[in-house]
Amino acid sequence: MAQVRVYVRLKPALLDTAGRTVETALHRMGWPTVSNMRIGKLIEFEMDGGDEQAVREMCSKLLANPVIEDYSIEVTTP
Repeated sequence: MAQVRVYVRLKPALLDTAGRTVETALHRMGWPTVSNMRIGKLIEFEMDGGDEQAVREMCSKLLANPVIEDYSIEVTTP
């Protein structure tokens, strides 16, 4: 059984309002050195065989919005 991790994040050219909000909050909480915060999501699942091409298809059809998001895939097998 392969372990699959998909990292999804907004494309760099897009404004990340969630990242900006958290960054501002961290500044107010006393961490002014934090900058350029971007927030994404991590999707983990197990899959027989760990077919990366199948995972790419999942990403393009459901797990990510390719218009506004980039993604990367990590497949590990024990």
